[in-house]
Amino acid sequence: MNSFLKSCTALTVALVFSGQAVAQVKELGKGEGQVNIVAWPGYIERGETDKAYDWVSAFEKDTGCKVNVKTANTSDEMVSLMNEGGFDLVTASGDASLRLVAGKRVQPINTDLIPSWKTVDDRIKDAPWFTVDKVHYGVPYQWGPNILMYNTEVFKEAPKSWNVVFEEMKLPDGKSNKGRVQAYDGPIHIADAANYLMFHKPELSIKDPYELNETQYKAALDLLRTQRTLVGRYWHDAAIQIDDFQNEGVVASGSWPYQVNALVAAKKPVAATVPEEGVTGWADTTMMEADAAHPNCAYMWLEHSLSPKVQGDVSAWFGSLPVVPAACKGNELLTDEGCKTNGYDNFDKIKFWKTPVSKCATQGDQCVPYYRWVSDYIGVVGGRWCLLPSPFVGRVDAKRRGGGLPHSWLRRGLPQEGGMVSCEPAFF
Repeated sequence: MNSFLKSCTALTVALVFSGQAVAQVKELGKGEGQVNIVAWPGYIERGETDKAYDWVSAFEKDTGCKVNVKTANTSDEMVSLMNEGGFDLVTASGDASLRLVAGKRVQPINTDLIPSWKTVDDRIKDAPWFTVDKVHYGVPYQWGPNILMYNTEVFKEAPKSWNVVFEEMKLPDGKSNKGRVQAYDGPIHIADAANYLMFHKPELSIKDPYELNETQYKAALDLLRTQRTLVGRYWHDAAIQIDDFQNEGVVASGSWPYQVNALVAAKKPVAATVPEEGVTGWADTTMMEADAAHPNCAYMWLEHSLSPKVQGDVSAWFGSLPVVPAACKGNELLTDEGCKTNGYDNFDKIKFWKTPVSKCATQGDQCVPYYRWVSDYIGVVGGRWCLLPSPFVGRVDAKRRGGGLPHSWLRRGLPQEGGMVSCEPAFF
């Protein structure tokens, strides 16, 4: 199976770049009338949930470009959608962005066509998750941590450790955490386990949670198998997690500030914390599809997305941090304390998502690559594998469920005679 997975994930994992890429768009013309964007939930709002949060309507009025949004709940889903085609932009996290570059699904950006580029935070402007050989394959959008969300009626004080979701124990209310915690439905969650082990098992010598040798990787999987006995649901849909905390008795989980903000706004007993082990996090980049049908509208959106008003509004809504420092002051929704509250000064403490590769700096180029993370995480959450009949290859639209990640492999670059997919009954 490993040899098959190695060949079929070359597009999404093998970060091999050849030649000096150059931006395809040299000058802007008239808008094409629309722009199609793949985005995380809550990233592009037009006031439908709350009229105060709308950074789409004015853009459409000013440019004549209608904004069409397709939300995606995981990085693998974003890669899958971009491989399908039909989209102009995607708000890719660091565990997807270089896969899109390596797969030639996105194009270099001409920063000269984006006047606000000069206002981007210097800490992010040339970040390695979207910059290759000094070429920028996108425009930074937002960044933030993966925090521990908890029920304040169960935890009168914030949990000090991630152990409440990794190890079986009695919680402060005297009840077990079994069945009352959640974990993220994505192979990148292996990094959260590795981050936990970095703190509690220094003898493993983990230096980077995305760069794991075989011994370190096995320890992370063992921890995740323990967690599997505790988890009531693996979450990938923010709305479902919000409902689970309100109605299904979930009391602790890794989460995003977006869910925390939504629950606090609904006056639910929820808060968030950064435990002693630290956190992983995400820095998202708006990237343009290699064959974007609406490049002029796409560039107009890229410029719009960097305005201090938009940056501040997104940060206030999502609980994230702006990539334009000027957004931290003078925004009515974010307020002048918003950036500090959301953790603007914690940038250097976050271990940002990135795609694991075999050639790594901290473990002598002997790291476990991403295709293994994907297949093994399926095994952790309870999936099995089987051969997919050849008529399905290249055109299966898998229904998402816990562990249903491999559908991204069915989009591009696979052999036409069979392929590996999860055999769970609910997968198709």
